[in-house]
Amino acid sequence: MRTIGLYLHIPFCIRKCNYCDFNSYASLELIPEYLEALKREISALKDCKYYITTVYIGGGTPTVLSEEQFFSLFNELHKSANIARDAEITVEANPGTLSRTKLQALRALGVNRLSIGLQAYQNSLLKLLGRIHTAEDFQQNFLAARDAGFNNINVDLIFGLPNQKLQDFEETLEHVLSFSPEHISCYSLAVEEGTKFYEWQRNGKLVLPSDDEERKMYHEAIEILKDAGYQHYEISNFAVQGMECRHNLVYWTYGEYLGLGAGAHSFLGGKRFYNHPAILEYAGAIKNSKTAVADVESLSEKEQHAEFCFMGLRLIKGLSKDAFKKRFNRELREVYGNTIDKLKQQGLLQEDPEYIMLTAQGLDFANEVFMEFLP
Repeated sequence: MRTIGLYLHIPFCIRKCNYCDFNSYASLELIPEYLEALKREISALKDCKYYITTVYIGGGTPTVLSEEQFFSLFNELHKSANIARDAEITVEANPGTLSRTKLQALRALGVNRLSIGLQAYQNSLLKLLGRIHTAEDFQQNFLAARDAGFNNINVDLIFGLPNQKLQDFEETLEHVLSFSPEHISCYSLAVEEGTKFYEWQRNGKLVLPSDDEERKMYHEAIEILKDAGYQHYEISNFAVQGMECRHNLVYWTYGEYLGLGAGAHSFLGGKRFYNHPAILEYAGAIKNSKTAVADVESLSEKEQHAEFCFMGLRLIKGLSKDAFKKRFNRELREVYGNTIDKLKQQGLLQEDPEYIMLTAQGLDFANEVFMEFLP
């Protein structure tokens, strides 16, 4: 039986944030039709020999669903999928879309991990981001989640925001640490085409911190969170020991995963495939043929080598030489010896007998390092 992670996409938000280019829509009236299609896609798991060790429900904002809609979704999931008894089951949540009854319902359904999108603690920055919530909403929702029995909570943060100073980010970290979440994710802002931020930047209306200021925020986060007892285990992720995100580790260790829902991506048997991103197109495809796959890509061995390496290098402990050999029956240095030596000479990689890993400087230029492994 094939062990995989399962991702379910809920592509709905109350309002699209100004920086967001994710596959999400503020078309809440389509939720009932979409959920029927998603449940139909889930039902096909009955015919698949998958052993699911992690479930991640992302978006969008999954917590725009009502308690009744969550019950209906999980009923189909537990009926159709072979989910491990100790599976990590995560739901992404945004402050302003949570209530005590919804949190209690999620916990009763077996959800054992919440990922709460705070992003910043200053209400002025939240307004600029286009978030629907305040810092006070986050505080109330976090405490309500604790009361509902959640003992594994992640908080998402973004740094490098317009008008954000180093002190602002330090204050955000200080406030978040006062709640003692088990996991904290710190992402650098990326201005993507198709977002309001992109338009504002093109029109000269977006004032971003300099690259040096952004790097200071990142390294300050590393120091502050380490001092607070968190382990820096992936480029953007920090956890109390033993509370790393098991689902994301499936991605970073090049494990197999299945994505269901509009625009969801999968990786199985050396092939990547993804569903139609548009809600109605996805729902129509599921209704007519029970599948909504839009495209399939078979990866060459060289492409798999490269992806295995740069996903593994996202982990702070680094890329395992032994894991590469077991996966591909070749020594890592046999394939990438020259690349590794070049990056070591540039001060971007370091090496020990078991792993190669990014240096502190390499963390700042990780994408450039990853590019060197591409065929």
